[in-house]
Amino acid sequence: MTFRTPKLYLLGRVRRPGTFGRGPKPTMQAMSTPRRKRTALTLAVLCAALALAACGSSDTTSSAPDYKAAVAKAPRALADLYADGDAVLDGGEEAYDAAIDGVEGHPVVVNNWASWCIPCRDEFPYFQSQAAKHLDRVAFLGVDSEDSKEAAETFLKDNPLPYPSIEAPDKGDLGDWAGTTLVGYPNTLYYDDEGELVYTHQGPYTSEDDLAADIEKYASGEG
Repeated sequence: MTFRTPKLYLLGRVRRPGTFGRGPKPTMQAMSTPRRKRTALTLAVLCAALALAACGSSDTTSSAPDYKAAVAKAPRALADLYADGDAVLDGGEEAYDAAIDGVEGHPVVVNNWASWCIPCRDEFPYFQSQAAKHLDRVAFLGVDSEDSKEAAETFLKDNPLPYPSIEAPDKGDLGDWAGTTLVGYPNTLYYDDEGELVYTHQGPYTSEDDLAADIEKYASGEG
């Protein structure tokens, strides 16, 4: 009788000695994947933060021209107005009317602004520049609307003007004073040399050339 050695069939994968219970050794690529993900995530967060900082920040300081020479050439009525230059004045409608009447014989450009108004800030340098060029023949006046006096004065320290601004604390104040309808800010009102409102530009000026053209048209006796 012949005896055969029984064959043993093992299910599963044959493991080499010393490897029981251990998985396959991870490759360098597998080990580096989490690290790469963390690095990419960090860079993405950093880029997003920089982008937000760029969008949320704006340089609100403008390089103002030297107004002294222009003010020195201004006639008496205009020089008296500019004596309160860069100030935020109270007095409301009465102060506004007095300012317009006080420069009779000269055209007037009124810029309606607010320190919190981004379009107002954007066009501010245009008024600084044009005022410096025309102070001796045109009366410039500001009206600060729906603003706090402290915020307005802080803004003017960084963005000085040669002319004063009158407070208009409530919405619609300037429209009532001037007898016209104004929507939003900024606004620019033009008076002729007899104190009559001849033109209103609603919204911001997008270039100094546009402002200069309107001053020439409406504040030079040619409008």
